[in-house]
Amino acid sequence: METLATDPGIIDSGVYLRLGLIVEGKRLHNKQPPPLLSRLASSLERSLLLQHDKSPSEFQHSAVTVFDGRSPPEITISQYLDRIFNYSRCSPSCFVIAYIYIHRFLDVTRAHLTPLNVHRLLVTSVMLAAKVFDDRYYNNAYYARVGGVSTKELNRLEMKLLFALDFKLQVDPLTFHSHCCLLEKQNSDGVQIEWPIKEACRLNKETWRKSTPESVCSQTTAR
Repeated sequence: METLATDPGIIDSGVYLRLGLIVEGKRLHNKQPPPLLSRLASSLERSLLLQHDKSPSEFQHSAVTVFDGRSPPEITISQYLDRIFNYSRCSPSCFVIAYIYIHRFLDVTRAHLTPLNVHRLLVTSVMLAAKVFDDRYYNNAYYARVGGVSTKELNRLEMKLLFALDFKLQVDPLTFHSHCCLLEKQNSDGVQIEWPIKEACRLNKETWRKSTPESVCSQTTAR
């Protein structure tokens, strides 16, 4: 993963420093969540807010995917990202790769990012990115515990994502850099919008225990 963020002479690495991906030309080893995570949370939350403002007719052609759950989790996107980072110990760059995978998935499936699918898309995309770009990574069973889903479900989500992306998982340095620039523009404070959307959709609350990676998410609606 270092090559995407530190190739000399190709692109300016300043954005990587500001996002916390590298420190003085080296990959980040700090155990504290990098600024990247708050920017990613903000970007995803803004996307959800934009979708929430659309009229019902604009969702008629939106695909319901295997990632859609019956109700959104109580845990916020920011908390969920921190949870994945803290327990998976994957390289911070994997979150940028996951961001790219999610964009590609939504583009090819014509689906919308919603409170029902964002968490599952995140944990599946980060896990896949770690497998492709990190030298060491945890197995699906561990990521399932971290993400609050069953191992069987995460296995199914992984396959759906792989086929949707046509197994094209490589990311070139310029694409990586452009998405880092997009993330850098996001408000680092984030905007918590899960609760207003939950109320607007009149969905039931779903309890996620956040202290240890033991919780199980409700079943998905799509098969």
